[in-house]
Amino acid sequence: MANSSFCPVYRNGELFSYFFYLVFLVGIIGTCFATWAFIQKNTHHRCVSIYLINLLTADFLLTLALPVKIIVDLGVASWKLKIFHCQVTACLMYINMYLSIIFLAFVSIDRCLQLTHSYKVYRIQEPGFAKMISTVVWLMVLLIMVPNMVIPINHIEEKPGLGCMDFKKDLGKNWHLLTNFICVAIFLNFSAIILISNCLVIRKLYRNKDNENYPHVKKALINILIVTLGYFVCFVPYHIVRIPYTLSQTQVISDCPTRISLYKAKEATLLLAVSNLCFDPILYYHLSKAFRSKVTETFASSKEANAKREKPGCENDV
Repeated sequence: MANSSFCPVYRNGELFSYFFYLVFLVGIIGTCFATWAFIQKNTHHRCVSIYLINLLTADFLLTLALPVKIIVDLGVASWKLKIFHCQVTACLMYINMYLSIIFLAFVSIDRCLQLTHSYKVYRIQEPGFAKMISTVVWLMVLLIMVPNMVIPINHIEEKPGLGCMDFKKDLGKNWHLLTNFICVAIFLNFSAIILISNCLVIRKLYRNKDNENYPHVKKALINILIVTLGYFVCFVPYHIVRIPYTLSQTQVISDCPTRISLYKAKEATLLLAVSNLCFDPILYYHLSKAFRSKVTETFASSKEANAKREKPGCENDV
């Protein structure tokens, strides 16, 4: 090749775009329905519902970002849209990811406390405290991520084969590297919280295996295991790949075949990470009584309406 330093890392990413598109279609339907359910009047939001509403808000940001990523990866985006994706929408995806991780941990803590200390209400279970800590979490994540949007970038003429890191100046690259290590620390700490909560629940279940309330305890365990399973399927693979991929972006890892492989691994695991957009409505149903009630009322009303429409016809047939 004319330029021996050139490495076609960002080529052939179209295949992932179709899977991202599928995630977007499923996710936008679930997110819109969940939004409708949560904003209904006369809905009393408990602590866990507050965390789930924040999770839903983060999912809404992801639904805004995914169409832009899909267009860019398909290679049909304008140069300005690609720059916009690198500066803004790519950051929205990571904002969603770490907000989701944190709020899933809070949900796990709440479920654990309800089961292991059912006769006592801790501060973290109070709606007022839940709203305050949710605000702090949003401010913290935005403080980490927003500089990636606003730090000035290099003005580069349009040419193929460039990635988002190529637009960043030295300050932007250094902040991006720092952000990645901070986010991995967030992931590790809140993963520990989820694992500890899960272990405490299992211990509680074992101690109450002969109790008459065992079916209720078992149901609570299933709910927590759903959160845990969804968490690990979505987020663990990505974080295994993230640090090596970041090092390849900053040329610490410079071997071209390795960089290409890490990019493909990053895209595949990022696809798993954004698939939480599809799983979250299932979590809302299992973990929020208010959401579950609205879903039940909606489908019950639909069945009643259909029965009323069909009834005259049945009588005529008789």
